[in-house]
Amino acid sequence: MNAETLDSTPAAQFGTPTDAEGYDIDADTFAEADERDLARFMSEQTCLGFIYHDRREYEAAVAAFYRVDRHQFAHLSDEEALETARALTDAFWAKDDVEQGYIDGADVDPALEDADWSPVEDALARRAEIAGIDPEYAPKTTEAWRNHKTGGDYWTPTMVAQSHEITAAIGAAQEKPKYGRSGYGHLATRYLTGLELHDMHTERHWKEAVGVMADYYAGILGTQEGDR
Repeated sequence: MNAETLDSTPAAQFGTPTDAEGYDIDADTFAEADERDLARFMSEQTCLGFIYHDRREYEAAVAAFYRVDRHQFAHLSDEEALETARALTDAFWAKDDVEQGYIDGADVDPALEDADWSPVEDALARRAEIAGIDPEYAPKTTEAWRNHKTGGDYWTPTMVAQSHEITAAIGAAQEKPKYGRSGYGHLATRYLTGLELHDMHTERHWKEAVGVMADYYAGILGTQEGDR
């Protein structure tokens, strides 16, 4: 059976930003929620955020990313988590503004490399400041987004940036017990895999992305729980 395209995939399949119907958890009570169920909920909300960005639905994207940030950044207040989500959404919208005029379908004008990406970095820096993420997160995420469109190495800056976000979420840098310490770790790698699946824009790949990102958030939540 042929996979359906993103445009034909109803957003309701992934839940909605304001409705946890279908889940056996209350998304507003993290301490009482089953870790795996909450991780999947966060994963689907992340996918929703990307979908709403693609569909240019700003407030819906903010709401979806907020439902993620209020749990992955457990040290933030609800108000601060809303602001981190809004900053991320602002960065996506700024990215679209920068790219306008340089992209025609699948064709990308090489001049996009030298465009002014500072509004994107500024929004990401705001997110980093609120959440306590290493300041390198903003330029590295911006570099990754730019290279993703222009054809450069986006996977390395993505994992650098995400490693910083993970550190802020769990309160400490991930460490391996012995070898491979020069790598970025399994959580950052899972996040990158989720992005790669997003690029495929089919229903089957979206479902795979939900599974991968559920593992990602389960790792974060499990480490948070272990620190309590």
